[in-house]
Amino acid sequence: MSATAGATRVPDAPAGYVLRTATAADVGGARAVMLDTVYRDLRSGYVPRWHADIIDLEGAYLRPSRCTLLVVVRDGEVVATGAVRDRGPQAPPNPQWLADRFPSGSTAQLCRIYVRPEHRRHGLARMLVRELGDFAARVGGYTSLYLHTDPAVPGAEPFWRSLAREVCDERALPDGGQGIVHFQLPMPVPGGSITPNIR
Repeated sequence: MSATAGATRVPDAPAGYVLRTATAADVGGARAVMLDTVYRDLRSGYVPRWHADIIDLEGAYLRPSRCTLLVVVRDGEVVATGAVRDRGPQAPPNPQWLADRFPSGSTAQLCRIYVRPEHRRHGLARMLVRELGDFAARVGGYTSLYLHTDPAVPGAEPFWRSLAREVCDERALPDGGQGIVHFQLPMPVPGGSITPNIR
């Protein structure tokens, strides 16, 4: 069953975990997971130009019809998050050709896919990615699934390389860019298959 259908355990969710579309009641728990991650794993702390959506989760993800925020809950606590936003990478700070390839409106950007350390290695991130891709396919109007990651975060780069195709590794740019890696995932087709739209 789809995560967006409500607080129903998806068939392959690990025992004790429930993946669901976030509600206003989940916002505090989701924000805590995200802020803990940007301070502990990303080591950037809260930077308004990068993380404003974390403060206004309802405005960024719950109210817009083409965006979503999913949470994984265990024993009443939000332990993982994942979101789709209808905005591609912006230039600057990203390369202009990348912004042109993934324009806002037709690009579903996967973001805020964070799992608390003690709940990792249970397949929660993969489950979130699958459900977010299904959401993007169902809502319509999206032609690309895009994301970027910071390779300095332990495990992030190999995880995304196992699921997606690299589009740009900024570490290889002449000035090193922002040091992040940009990826594209295949867009699912409603009903369970995927379309090989990766260019």
